[in-house]
Amino acid sequence: MTLALGWSGGKDSALALHGLRAAGREPAALITTITEGVERISIHGVRRELLHAQARALGIPVVEVRIPLPCPNEVYEAQMEAVLAAPPLDAVTEVAFGDLFLEDIRSYREERLAPTGRRALFPVWGQDTAALATAFVDQGFEAILAAVDPRFLDASFAGRAYDAELLADLPPDVDPCGENGEFHTFVHAGPIFDAPIAVATGEVVERSGYVYADILPAQASAAA
Repeated sequence: MTLALGWSGGKDSALALHGLRAAGREPAALITTITEGVERISIHGVRRELLHAQARALGIPVVEVRIPLPCPNEVYEAQMEAVLAAPPLDAVTEVAFGDLFLEDIRSYREERLAPTGRRALFPVWGQDTAALATAFVDQGFEAILAAVDPRFLDASFAGRAYDAELLADLPPDVDPCGENGEFHTFVHAGPIFDAPIAVATGEVVERSGYVYADILPAQASAAA
């Protein structure tokens, strides 16, 4: 079977890939949604060029699903269907996701894939998120909080390293993996990469109800 992986650039995607590789499964492609105009990973707000830096360090090609801003759900679904129907994803029979415990998200993914004859996989589903967060750090992954929902987590967390200190600082009602949307991450180093991705944290801004840390390629930061 040919496998693709839904890839947000964050830690849950990274953990899903780590689990797939441990099971001897290598995705043929990554699937990432890009918001047109801003040219960033949708929801996470990470620059497109950093997505492609991740793909090069992973040795896996990335397929972009390009959507407008704002994007009605029916437009998103039509764009996703078009990408899945075209090479190289037309040969894919399974799509893996990094979802952890939200049943409605899992059901949605399964329902959308079923008519296409594809199966959804969830390599990290149901794992304890506190243990998973600790394992992520202990295994040598490195990530930055790229986006924070200030309704759940103080804006000062945006741009912080996702490490043991941050985990200790999280409020008790915030999921340590941010599975309820409290925060989103960008992974720039770890055992799944051929080499770390050099990055720096730039301006922190509030936009559309979220607080975003602009993560920069290190060379761009130095030039600035």
